[in-house]
Amino acid sequence: MTRARCHIRGPRLPVQPELRTQVTRKVRQVLVTIGRVTGISSPGAISISTITGDSVARIAADATVADVAKALVAGDVGAIVVGDDELPAALVSERDVVRVVAAGKDPAAVPATEVATTKLVWCDAESTVSQVANRMMDHYIRHVLVERDGALAGIVSARDLLGVYSAYGADPDLDSA
Repeated sequence: MTRARCHIRGPRLPVQPELRTQVTRKVRQVLVTIGRVTGISSPGAISISTITGDSVARIAADATVADVAKALVAGDVGAIVVGDDELPAALVSERDVVRVVAAGKDPAAVPATEVATTKLVWCDAESTVSQVANRMMDHYIRHVLVERDGALAGIVSARDLLGVYSAYGADPDLDSA
């Protein structure tokens, strides 16, 4: 499934595959139209700000890894910020949760801050898709925090970028997703 979004926040209802396909087609149409209207000849030239905008999923600083897992599922996201600071200092991803489980630890007994990544990688909201993709590759990471006017504006994932590249090159009249 192609996703040209940063992470959707808040509770999500189960979505039928047919509806996901319709939404995917619409996203492709919008991205192709943006390229045509703006004259952008490459998906790598698209500004990250065009695919961010939803509020960022957060978890309290005293949360456990079990709390993080529940929040990741509830928000249908792959990473979550720890704490309420405008410029957060920690992020927990799905992989961090899996490492706790794989180590045989009880997720309900492990503080999220114990497994959270504190070496966060940021980009400016006006960075291009290509710049952010290169930053991910340089740091071998899957999530980059997006900053606008000194505050966290969103999180962009490798899946989000893949969705842009996939959708941009797709024929908007194509029936397959």
